[in-house]
Amino acid sequence: MTDLSGAPSGPYDDDKPHEECGVFGIWNAQDAGAMTALGLHALQHRGQEATGIVTFSVDGPEARFHTHKGLGLVGDVFSDARIMAGLPGTAAVGHNRYATTGATLLRNVQPLYAEFEFGGLAVGHNGNLTNATSLRRALVRRGCIFQSTTDSEVFIHLIAISLYSNVVDRLTDALKQVVGAYSLVVLSQESLIGVRDPLGVRPLILGRIDQPEGQPNAKPAWVLASETCALDIVGAEFVRDIEPGEIVIINDEGVRSIRPFGDRPARFCVFEYIYFARPDSVLDGYGVYEARKRIGVELARENPIEADVIVPVPDSGVPSAMGYSVASGIPFELGIIRNHYVGRTFIEPTDQIRNLGVKLKHSANRAMIAGKRVILVDDSIVRGTTSRKIVEMVRAAGASEVHMRISSPPTTHSCFYGIDTPERGKLLAANHDTEEMAQLIGADSLAFISLDGLYRALGRPEGRDTATPFYCDACFTGEYPISLTDLDENSRARPSLLAEAR
Repeated sequence: MTDLSGAPSGPYDDDKPHEECGVFGIWNAQDAGAMTALGLHALQHRGQEATGIVTFSVDGPEARFHTHKGLGLVGDVFSDARIMAGLPGTAAVGHNRYATTGATLLRNVQPLYAEFEFGGLAVGHNGNLTNATSLRRALVRRGCIFQSTTDSEVFIHLIAISLYSNVVDRLTDALKQVVGAYSLVVLSQESLIGVRDPLGVRPLILGRIDQPEGQPNAKPAWVLASETCALDIVGAEFVRDIEPGEIVIINDEGVRSIRPFGDRPARFCVFEYIYFARPDSVLDGYGVYEARKRIGVELARENPIEADVIVPVPDSGVPSAMGYSVASGIPFELGIIRNHYVGRTFIEPTDQIRNLGVKLKHSANRAMIAGKRVILVDDSIVRGTTSRKIVEMVRAAGASEVHMRISSPPTTHSCFYGIDTPERGKLLAANHDTEEMAQLIGADSLAFISLDGLYRALGRPEGRDTATPFYCDACFTGEYPISLTDLDENSRARPSLLAEAR
């Protein structure tokens, strides 16, 4: 979900890539708005800047959509009982947003809602469209008036100008014109719709809530969500993943599926397993927690070193550190403690305070570190800023040696499919080899899991099959499975642009 305003990128609060959004939808549920708020709370890790809910209610002859959006966390935006009372209905969609560029504005907060000739429609989008700029330009020339700077609004206008008669056909028409990675939840008066892009880069799952016996409405409630952790919080049972290129239509008749794009090799985002998804989620058939432990095991096999203690960089480095400990026989200790009650460090007013931001989030457990050879396990290095500060902190706590092990391959390329990473020139691994990176972050040694090792950890014993890579791993390889239409067009005017990105 790219911001198309042309505004400069905001500073990062840490040295991590960021997932843009989490989406949630529910059909045929009492208190659908409250259920959606709970689901969004479970998906808070996928977007912390803004959140919104749109519900649909029928009260006698009156059918209405209701909406509330706000900047901030789910618990803050939807904490007022009066707000929740204003979201009645048995169907809803919700969205958590992480803005990739520019300011976070209320007009960009999703779900986006519009009135069409067939009635109201709300759309929540996770991912990035790689031809959004060219589509937006063409739509503006046709007279479309955009209200936001997010690429997601392209869906609204494509649906509006479609000549098909019903919602599903109009949506399908719109989808055939966009290029990119996306998962959508769409709510109309007649149905809840879930969509996953043809390569399945972004996740989307289907869940079911059976009604208690004796209820007048015996039909189940259906749930769409980015991750299974959102099913758990609302008491839904996991049914299956939405397949790549699948459109699922949910209404009072049940669930039906169409596949207008044909079959293509899936390219699910491998970084979901490494960092983005919550550890208790199951994605594409794999438990995230177990996957991260297996990555740690493979990391230890590929990059052993003598040490006294394994220390994870919390929180996402914890499972991989546990796997590394099991494989190496080196004790696992929580040598770094994370404070979960801090805001984003880039809002601090001075450079001096901002540079101390890592200490707001992490503090060394000196008793577990002093005098020891420490292996720090983290999930990724993007720009290297936080890694350097973590290494400095561990040394200051008395570690005799500090070695860093990373449970992903080097991040050498920018993502254009829904992950907020810096431009390639700011990626440490794009400009330095491993030895140089170790010197820059101040570690005695640095090693990454190999791409083959990552694939083996994720159940591909042969490693990465170059003929059919299976996952989207463009951030490690530069092999982009979906065309970068806008970037290609821009590169005609600036020939160096595409080379810099790739």
